[in-house]
Amino acid sequence: MLEIRDLHVSVQGTPVLRGINLTIEAGETFILFGPNGSGKTTLLMTLMGFSGYEVTRGSIIFKGNDITHAPMWERARLGIGMSFQRPPTIHGLPTGKMVELCGRGREMDIQAMARKVHFDTFLDRDVNAGFSGGEIKRSELLQLMAQQPSLLLFDEPESGVDLENMALVGHTVRELLDGMPEGCSATLRERARKRSTSGLIITHTGHILQYVTADRGQVMYHGRLCCEDKPRRILDHIANHGYQECLRCLAGDSYGKIVEAPLA
Repeated sequence: MLEIRDLHVSVQGTPVLRGINLTIEAGETFILFGPNGSGKTTLLMTLMGFSGYEVTRGSIIFKGNDITHAPMWERARLGIGMSFQRPPTIHGLPTGKMVELCGRGREMDIQAMARKVHFDTFLDRDVNAGFSGGEIKRSELLQLMAQQPSLLLFDEPESGVDLENMALVGHTVRELLDGMPEGCSATLRERARKRSTSGLIITHTGHILQYVTADRGQVMYHGRLCCEDKPRRILDHIANHGYQECLRCLAGDSYGKIVEAPLA
């Protein structure tokens, strides 16, 4: 589904990502941990094709297509969708119209989709205008439901969400990744996974792991990836010891010369 090869990215002339190598298979969910300022959001914004994120070396291959320098709209049409941590407010554009645009003319019942995320009363309101943190997340999820991307990028889906909304967000993220509603049989869920929907999720708290079955995880530190392991094992280690202890296997200069090693 996705192959990132030796990716180096600078923002306003400052190197942020330093040699990212990552492969995500079809149907696989990957969790990315890391302290603030480590480059996690930069990676997602680069994958989505936002301006201001300059690829200085390396390549991004999506479904066999080199999209390293492709425009954002082309990536979206190929099947990449993103839920932002802090999406912008768009005055003059009703949320319902935004959802319709995400669907690109696909036949769908927007009202029924909105009811699933308790958002049917917000469709006439401008995108994110006066929305709470939980309402913003539900709006983002509704747009992804309409887009139906094959690679889902989530930038901290727990951010700004209370416990009640977290359950709804978590279950909806799982449905988007699995392709089937919560409560389906294991056989149907396995069949849904074969629909090849993949996910890349950034998380600080790890709350999303209560709802999503993630296949692999890594820690990002100083713009590089290290410490690949089972996501829950990484989360437990961070919770018990913090990032500094988690990354004690790293050595080198101020940028962190990273030695990949399993967690101790």
